Amino acid sequence: MKYVIVGGVAGGATAAARIRRNTEKADIILFERGDYISYANCGLPYYIGNVITERERLFVQTPEAFGKRFRVDVRTRSEVTEVNLQKKTVTVRTSDGDTYVEAYDKLLLSPGASPVRPPLPGIESEGIFTLRNVSDTDRIKTYMQQHAVKRAVIVGGGFIGLEMAENLHHAGAEVAVVEMADQVMGPVDYSMAALVHEHLLQEGVKLYLKQAVESFEPGRNGITVRFQSGISLDADLVLLSIGVRPETSLAQKAGLKIGEARGIWVDEYLQTSDASVYAVGDAIEYPHPITGKPWLNYLAGPANRQARIVADNMVFGNKVKYEGAVGTSIAKVFDQTVASTGLAAKRLKQMNVPYLSATIHSASHAGYYPGSSQTDIKIVFSPTDGRLYGAQIVGYEGVDKRIDAYALVIKHHGTVYDLMEVEHAYAPPFSSAKDPVAVSGYVAGNILCGKMTPLYWRELRDADLTKVTLVDVRTADEYALGHIDGALNIPLDDLRERIGEIPSDRPVYVYCGVGLRGYLASNILKENGYGDVRNLIGGIKTYKAATAEVKLPGTGESEEDKVRCACNAPATDGSEHSKTICVDACGMQCPGPVLKLKKEMEKLLPGQRLEITATDAGFSRDAESWCRMTGNRIVEVSSHAGKYKVVVEKATSCAAEAVRQEPEGKGKTFILFSDDLDKTLATFVLANGAAATGQKVTVFFTFWGLNAIKKVAKPSVKKDAFGKMFGWMMPSDSSKLGLSKMNMGGIGAKMMRHVMKRRGVDSLESLRQQAIDNGVEFIACQMSMDVMGVKKEELLDNVTVGGVATYMDRAETSNLNMFI
Repeated sequence: MKYVIVGGVAGGATAAARIRRNTEKADIILFERGDYISYANCGLPYYIGNVITERERLFVQTPEAFGKRFRVDVRTRSEVTEVNLQKKTVTVRTSDGDTYVEAYDKLLLSPGASPVRPPLPGIESEGIFTLRNVSDTDRIKTYMQQHAVKRAVIVGGGFIGLEMAENLHHAGAEVAVVEMADQVMGPVDYSMAALVHEHLLQEGVKLYLKQAVESFEPGRNGITVRFQSGISLDADLVLLSIGVRPETSLAQKAGLKIGEARGIWVDEYLQTSDASVYAVGDAIEYPHPITGKPWLNYLAGPANRQARIVADNMVFGNKVKYEGAVGTSIAKVFDQTVASTGLAAKRLKQMNVPYLSATIHSASHAGYYPGSSQTDIKIVFSPTDGRLYGAQIVGYEGVDKRIDAYALVIKHHGTVYDLMEVEHAYAPPFSSAKDPVAVSGYVAGNILCGKMTPLYWRELRDADLTKVTLVDVRTADEYALGHIDGALNIPLDDLRERIGEIPSDRPVYVYCGVGLRGYLASNILKENGYGDVRNLIGGIKTYKAATAEVKLPGTGESEEDKVRCACNAPATDGSEHSKTICVDACGMQCPGPVLKLKKEMEKLLPGQRLEITATDAGFSRDAESWCRMTGNRIVEVSSHAGKYKVVVEKATSCAAEAVRQEPEGKGKTFILFSDDLDKTLATFVLANGAAATGQKVTVFFTFWGLNAIKKVAKPSVKKDAFGKMFGWMMPSDSSKLGLSKMNMGGIGAKMMRHVMKRRGVDSLESLRQQAIDNGVEFIACQMSMDVMGVKKEELLDNVTVGGVATYMDRAETSNLNMFI
């Protein structure tokens, strides 16, 4: 029997070795158009970044050694250009241009995939690369040796793109990642990718999300990368990591069936539409085990699995069925590890598949054992039977073993209940008695049985908080460090005593740091008669990460000024006061690290420094917030290997007092109670003036002031008798407002508008639109609307509705509150 294999590496070379292990009587020929048949293509980025220093370590087997060991006729630099299915031959072109024909009994296609290179102007310029094989790697490496690469632009934020971001950064380049989508790491959901965004920014990577490249322009100082938005970046090196497409041209030309996902069609035995031809690897499509729909899977693990199966079927006949792949993948992104398996929530939503999800933030191992770090996990599952659809993990330790556990459950059509039954090895250095995998199953089980009603971050972001009660059950210190606007702070341990502060006639949304205390609070509230209680899944950690705006580099706010005074100078005289106290807060979950910071700082004298290390990814930000509140000085913030180090210097009493005496904020809040034209004009003039200085401005419209923000063309709305009476008596929109004095039945108002127009003064409606364009926040008072029968649909689209708590929240962050 003569077996011909097209393509090496994970698919072809593995199959050739397996065929030989199955039989010594076969002739095996392996064609590879490149120079190498067996190399670690997943290790290529690390060789470029000098993490792997020896090029030879990339090669698993040389063609000569492989051919000798397995008695395979390996022919490199030989490209198969044609397959004749009727004659069962292949046409081969050698590197010197000669062609010849080789016959086969059975043929295996493993052509792989090729990088996408869109036809953009300048894309063929020197210094623009893709990374797929050893030859690409050698070209990039040589270029970096011959040019001073200080600025690198990576187009595409997928797994390879981010691995290259790390390695180019490691090689000394300033790195920018350009991604057309609103997130990096496409296989994971946005809330999980947001955690990666945070880490990339901490490592100094510039993120350009929702940006599309338009062209490349070579110049004396490198390459200019131009975006469709008008932004341009200068680079010394550009790496295209936009994606890959299956190499199907050979199969198409031969007349083999191409599937709906545009990969080579194969059956469950990996046999193509021709009985003598099989195919494996990146070029094939195969039904997804969950959806049953064909998909393309560009991963080495499944390619190796397919190669083993296909070798057995080619030698022994079609006996082994391929079960399909769920897309289990993992990547190192600086200190973080990101992994996913199965289907993400966004994919299920696209396919209209009902699902629920659970997000947890657990310690990688027992918190009391040194080195514990946070592991963030999201699972998605069926709302009917709990079947596990997918899992995503962002963490620093143990991510690989846990994603493999999820993958096994998914591939065997398991449920979240199976996660509870997985028996995990436990010792303090490796896990906790309740492993995060089991915990995720417990949380999902609570959701499915109705013990906990989930509130997801998008639902809270889009909620009308005037119609619910939002309760923050964290401690007062945590609340002070940052909370969700409009939240009432009742710590969990005080909830039973203060439960009367929570209205029972409206829905209650509760949240904490990561979700656990919120769950406990929801149980207490439900047991005390509260009917509609929902807990924020993933807590404020998930919410803050997912709702944080990733600003374009160079457009964000400057670093906040730190409080300084003459007696707050660092103590550097070598005295007792200048000593740095080191504290380990690793393994503590939020708010543990910041509370430990507060406790330890109370022991220090002014000028002394505290160095505190934590594994909570949000600790650096919390520490900076705490220092701004207390007047203490941040000296250093750094991170390495999943640990976050903050050095804080104890403030003197005058510095701390300066913070306490400073106004709470620099925003401006106006309350418009009147619907007089002159007073309304004054309101918008003042609001626009304040907004022009870059300050946050809010206008709160109450009672008669609501008439200033009514639509001219209002939709038909249902009102009671009192609402209709108010509607008849009040101005229908801003054009009907009168003057507070000298109105004269409306003549005065018309005179005012006429004079304003003649003298080039903007009209009320123009000033109002300017305020909207300047970002001024318009809030309509809910109580006033209820009393006067005004409906939200009657107001301008830019208006939000709020209550007294909303006003008080804005007032607390303002240093001017004006009642008009």
